[in-house]
Amino acid sequence: MSRYPTAFLLALLASTAALAAEPAPRYNTVSLQASAQRELANDLLSATLTVEVNDATPAAVANAVNARVNQALRSAREVEAVRAWSGSNQTFPVYTRDNQLQGWRGRGELRVESRDFAAAAALIGKLQSGMQLRAIQFSVSPEAQRAAEDALISEAIAAFKARAGIVQTALGGRGYKLQTLDVSSGRNGPVPRLAMASPAMAAQAVAPPALEGGVTTITVNANGTIEILE
Repeated sequence: MSRYPTAFLLALLASTAALAAEPAPRYNTVSLQASAQRELANDLLSATLTVEVNDATPAAVANAVNARVNQALRSAREVEAVRAWSGSNQTFPVYTRDNQLQGWRGRGELRVESRDFAAAAALIGKLQSGMQLRAIQFSVSPEAQRAAEDALISEAIAAFKARAGIVQTALGGRGYKLQTLDVSSGRNGPVPRLAMASPAMAAQAVAPPALEGGVTTITVNANGTIEILE
């Protein structure tokens, strides 16, 4: 017997099996999106303070920067409601216009984080007598965001199901079948304002900054596909 009919038969069987393995085509599918939102008060403050020093040698610069940052860390650790740690530390040469070495400059950072805005403001005001406030941010703490997202998941899915029902009715279907569903979250908040001290205050001891935390909008999205049943 020739081997060609057998090879043809095997190829036909393989093709039939492949077609049988392919999922049946779906009709009347509709993509939907729904969401649920909640505004949360920002309960976490993060600030960055820096110190810059110029001197003739890199060793003198490093000693001065380290001393200032270490002193700031000691002051911060006296406040129980505040977490503080050192940030980046850099030393680099300074040149004149004709490319001659003029000296050295160093820069050190201190990072501050707290949920007690009043305690953080008092500490920042104290540290600003010897450091510069470079940046300050407000955000929702991870615990508060996670709790809000857990509550919003049910609301987002309920909103998705409500829209699916509206689509089903509009298309005259007897029901619908959920095909895919993706749940994701995000947050969006305005840049908080930092109220600066007046010039009169700046001439005296540094006053604590007036901090406004603002709010962040937490959003949970439900995106999916349904099949309308006829």
